[in-house]
Amino acid sequence: MIDHLSTYATDFDATRRFYEAALGALGHAVVAEFDMPDDPDLPGRRACAFGTGRPVFWVIEAKVPYEGRHIAFSAADRAQVDAFHRAAVGAGGTDHGAPGPRPIYHEHYYGSFALDPDGNNVEAVCHAPA
Repeated sequence: MIDHLSTYATDFDATRRFYEAALGALGHAVVAEFDMPDDPDLPGRRACAFGTGRPVFWVIEAKVPYEGRHIAFSAADRAQVDAFHRAAVGAGGTDHGAPGPRPIYHEHYYGSFALDPDGNNVEAVCHAPA
């Protein structure tokens, strides 16, 4: 059901060190990291993800403490991602990213995003090739 989760950090380096230690004790390590140079809110925003092979728990840099959260739900295929987006927006959600490839994450990443009524970023994602 849940594919991955994110948290936000105003002190990215300290938060990353914290999770490296805490999650390292559970056998998890950083498995992905990158900067987002085109992010309009924080150019160069940094992100890293922990897991045991694939990214599951993300730490994302933020300018100010963040109250909204991000949750991603697994989709069996790209058609489900498309259907999720239509249903979420149709039920009063706000479009936050139309269905499509997101190659910054990996080659086959296909997702869509909607903000729920409280501003939380809700995603459906498929990792399978087209």
